[in-house]
Amino acid sequence: MFPFSVLADSGNATNNSFNKAKKMLEKQVYMSALERKTIYCEAQFDTKKKVTAPAGFQTDKYKKRAKKIEWEHVVPAENFGRTFDEWRQGNALCVNSKGNSFKGRRCAEKVNGEYQLMQADMYNLFPAIGAVNASRSNYNFVMLTEQKSSFGSCAMKIAAKKAEPPQSARGQIARTYLYMASVYPRYKMSKQQYRLMSVWHRQYPVSDWECLRAERIALLQGNLNQVLIKSCSEAGYSI
Repeated sequence: MFPFSVLADSGNATNNSFNKAKKMLEKQVYMSALERKTIYCEAQFDTKKKVTAPAGFQTDKYKKRAKKIEWEHVVPAENFGRTFDEWRQGNALCVNSKGNSFKGRRCAEKVNGEYQLMQADMYNLFPAIGAVNASRSNYNFVMLTEQKSSFGSCAMKIAAKKAEPPQSARGQIARTYLYMASVYPRYKMSKQQYRLMSVWHRQYPVSDWECLRAERIALLQGNLNQVLIKSCSEAGYSI
């Protein structure tokens, strides 16, 4: 049972630091060797973020970033970030040491508290091999039926600025999209993306680990993920 300080039907309202969110995930959520697996390729990683890539994993780009995990925004930061004026237009406070104005993620992160909270929401952050995170970029998820894997044995497909994740990741991805849309009114999925996420949500049920992860995040961040509360309860997992 959660303490009364844990809030339902709200997004992150306690931590505005992306760096702090990553450290909490590393130390207080992904705590055991069995839990430390990346979302897309199920690659093992250690407490120093060093990746042991699965046999047959290949990448033609970002090879240095393939050696460590990075924390991936499953719902890309740009997808909600571009709804902020600071991202699109900049702000009077967004000026570098040379007097040049800047905008985009850097500006939104610097001056907008609401953006900071959304960016640091741990329900939307998952470990990924750095090269996969970089290649996925901010691309929307679709089905790329005719496309071969972009990473050898890891069935992550990326083509034409679109991405198709492996089946093992689809349920978690879908429920993350549904959560973000439910607690942050400024984030809205396209009808096509909503339909796909709804299908994946039904096709790929929650696991015990997905529910345990949500329980740990709720206690650290202070808000419940109602999408997972319902799904875990229906599957017979405690949360």
